[in-house]
Amino acid sequence: MDIDDVDGIAFTCNLEGFITSFIYDGLGLNFIKKGAKFVDIVDDGSASKALDFIQKIRKEKAAFDWELNLTLDKNLQTLYFSGFLVEKNILITAARTRDDLLVFLDEMYRINNEQTTALRKVMKECSYHIKEQEAMDRALLDEIGRLNNELTNAQRQLTKKNIQLAKLNQEKNQFLGMAAHDLRNPLSVIMMYSEFIIDEAGDDLSEEHQEFLQVIYSSSEFMLNLINELLDVSKIESGKLELELEPTNIIEFIKDNLSMNQVLAHKKDIIIDFSHDEGINDMVMIDRARISQVLNNLVSNAIKFSSNGQKVKVNLSESEGELRVTVTDHGQGIPEDELHKLFKPFSKTRVKGTAGEKSTGLGLSISKRIITEHGGEIGVESKYGKGSKFFFTLKTLKQGV
Repeated sequence: MDIDDVDGIAFTCNLEGFITSFIYDGLGLNFIKKGAKFVDIVDDGSASKALDFIQKIRKEKAAFDWELNLTLDKNLQTLYFSGFLVEKNILITAARTRDDLLVFLDEMYRINNEQTTALRKVMKECSYHIKEQEAMDRALLDEIGRLNNELTNAQRQLTKKNIQLAKLNQEKNQFLGMAAHDLRNPLSVIMMYSEFIIDEAGDDLSEEHQEFLQVIYSSSEFMLNLINELLDVSKIESGKLELELEPTNIIEFIKDNLSMNQVLAHKKDIIIDFSHDEGINDMVMIDRARISQVLNNLVSNAIKFSSNGQKVKVNLSESEGELRVTVTDHGQGIPEDELHKLFKPFSKTRVKGTAGEKSTGLGLSISKRIITEHGGEIGVESKYGKGSKFFFTLKTLKQGV
């Protein structure tokens, strides 16, 4: 190939970067005049890089394969530049592609003039550098392709494993539901009969036998609660938690619920105090059984972790179309480093019930899902040794709905 067939340019600059002469112009850069500064012929976005290019040549005597942008035929284009220090001048060559630059350098090499003869050695090094760079680029592309194939295979395996896990989880939920249903009835019978014997024949039994019956009753009650909560977990995980929504006066609803919890509170001489803001919109659309389950869980927890004679406060307030139910106790509180796991299944803290009450570790996680399904939020504020404040929110029922 003749040098006249190459889309390239060659010119010299002084050490300050001012163009001193043109050797060859195959790009039609007639608008660039002798005396122009090199950084001024490139695009503004490449000006800083052009300065670095000149500095590298002055410092290391050569710079290879630099990409700089300049305007050709009213279009912004990228050229590949190389430069060499020749005595007190800088020889700069550029072409549209790396291949053209290689050809251009080879053709420049063949021109027998004083400047190019002095640059023969450096041009050979330039050609070697560009070819080496292309080999590195090809190796990099091959490596990227290999990694992409590995990633694709890993994604396929992950999808396959996820499908298998989903199937196993479904089978687990089915088994859990069947087992829980089969266990619930006999446990209910054990609890009912043990309670009957305690009530009817307690006075005729020795103190030791009464303790045995109380253990049977409390253990069966705990197991029955655990089974009911496992059934709820099974429904939630299988996506079968269905809400039966109905308009409800939340104030009356809370009062009814707390009256049932008074029995549990009375055993520890605990007072449940209920208050609410005046003039609030007290109508909500809820699943009464599920929200009762949430409120029972929060209130019973407050009683469980409070000492005898303390007070549990339940408050109802309204803000921006939301009702907020808050349950506050002055019991043991929860360590700050354990707050994050409260609403996770089977998570328990090191805080124990003041009367030795047991916990399944499922109630709060179920409550969170129930409140989430109602479009609300649930949370907690607590200070270890000073008590806890649990809350959940519900949307108010708009007037006329």
